[in-house]
Amino acid sequence: MASKRRSIDEMLASSASGTSLLVLIQIFSKGVTFAANQVLLRNISPATLGISMHLDLYSVTALYFSRESIRIAIQRQPPDSHTIKEAVSVSDSDQDQAVEQERHARDADAALVSKNRASQVIVNMSYVCLGLGFPLVYLLATSYLHVAQAEVTQCPFFGESLLIMGLASLLELATEPFFAVVQQRMLYRTRAVVEMIAAIAKSFVTCAVAVWASHVGWEIGVLPMALGYLSYSLALMFSYLVTMLPVSRHESFSFSLVALDSSDGTHYLASRFSQPLVSLGASAFFQSVVKHILTQGDSMILAAMSSLEDQGVYTLASNYGGLVARIIFQPIEESSRNLFSKLLASGDNSNPDPEAVKAAKVHLIDIIHVYWIITIIAFVLGPTFVPLALHFLIGSRWTSPKVDSLLSVYCYYIPFLAFNGITEAFVSSVADSRELRRQAIWMSFFSACFAAAAFLFLQVGGLGANGLVWTNIVNMFLRIIWSYFFIKSYFGRHGISLNLSEISLGYHAYGAATVMLSVIHTAQYQQATGILGFIKLIGSGVAFTAVILYLERDFIVKKYMAIRGANTIEK
Repeated sequence: MASKRRSIDEMLASSASGTSLLVLIQIFSKGVTFAANQVLLRNISPATLGISMHLDLYSVTALYFSRESIRIAIQRQPPDSHTIKEAVSVSDSDQDQAVEQERHARDADAALVSKNRASQVIVNMSYVCLGLGFPLVYLLATSYLHVAQAEVTQCPFFGESLLIMGLASLLELATEPFFAVVQQRMLYRTRAVVEMIAAIAKSFVTCAVAVWASHVGWEIGVLPMALGYLSYSLALMFSYLVTMLPVSRHESFSFSLVALDSSDGTHYLASRFSQPLVSLGASAFFQSVVKHILTQGDSMILAAMSSLEDQGVYTLASNYGGLVARIIFQPIEESSRNLFSKLLASGDNSNPDPEAVKAAKVHLIDIIHVYWIITIIAFVLGPTFVPLALHFLIGSRWTSPKVDSLLSVYCYYIPFLAFNGITEAFVSSVADSRELRRQAIWMSFFSACFAAAAFLFLQVGGLGANGLVWTNIVNMFLRIIWSYFFIKSYFGRHGISLNLSEISLGYHAYGAATVMLSVIHTAQYQQATGILGFIKLIGSGVAFTAVILYLERDFIVKKYMAIRGANTIEK
């Protein structure tokens, strides 16, 4: 029992440390990207930024369909669960010390073999991503060229940019074996170094090419973005080769596609691909098709129904509005998905360790509690402060009531994005093939709701880009509700309750939010202009944030001490 508890504590410690590193990665990379974007926005037009959204959608779609389902399946491969159980049984035995030491030594050797074999299994599975990527990149590019607007295809160097994006996507897919091992072994420091180098390369190349072209008066369209992404993929590959090849040589596994025997009782297709993981990946793939439509539906609707300038404005709002989501929520989601898989999807999925289930619930509730704190601040302050901040960051050609309004509405969307991310991370970590198929059916229903909401907000209501944000909120709300009931059912099957009161803030926080909303919307603040009015708004926002943090001080201090303790354990 002590060994199991220690193993769980080590996972939690690694996850806490990993989350911090992933957040730092995002802060650094987005900071570099943010600085580069300030230069870009002063050298490109809204129409060009709108076309770049098409390239991003192409690349994201190819990468998502090629690797998302495989990543979900790979997370279910336990690193060395068999040897953990062995170690537990030995530590509880009554053998004399010499025999116990000998058996511990054998267990350590067996653990290393099991760990290396598990790494080889996921390396082999990662090559499926590249196999899917080649036809997808070609088919998506060919299809897009046939349906793209003439204004898009006539953009200078658009064809060359599309080709470069396809090659860069394939190169990024080729790094999946390295990424899989990094995630499995929780090598977050390695990932931090690699992704920061890649982010610097992308931002530098994109910015340098755009500035140079503007300086010499050469119209090159979206070519800077394509070259920037290619530099990102090249830096990613080179950095992983340098950092991970020594690991494989030391640990005696290979990043090549290696044949595996069935000595562990697992059947391997073509002696290389785990049949259970292939089956799970196939189920996840069909679910990912519907999920991608829901996730990228706004971009698809914009590309089909809006002008390039409107697309550029929406892209700007999405980039700035989603900055917090990408910096904070995405790393938490990634590390939590990895942790849930380690805790609940290793060993016997139908009967995970009760201590692991309890630890998973505590982690989930803590994350949701933090999200509620961020949400209440974002809901109250975001719509007022974000447009004000925008005026200090971008050029005059982008400052307009349309952008301000869109950013204000986006502040309501970000919390829904966060809650959906963490709840679906839990679902994808524990759901079996049957449950994933059931989720895909519900996703189809949500797609219909998404389409209906888009029609109401865009066609009937005439809300334009703002309507797309409200459509996304409806979509996320439905997905959160489904995930909540799935999670509640999962814990219920293991004798653990989950109530809304456990994941909500106290009434005092909502009271403070109500008071602050009334303050913001008084005539005094609505009509305040100039530096004095701005200072009053800033002061009120800082005071409100301080009040919320004070009201939640017990939770914050408790979690801070837990993270410090986790870092001590890891060291």
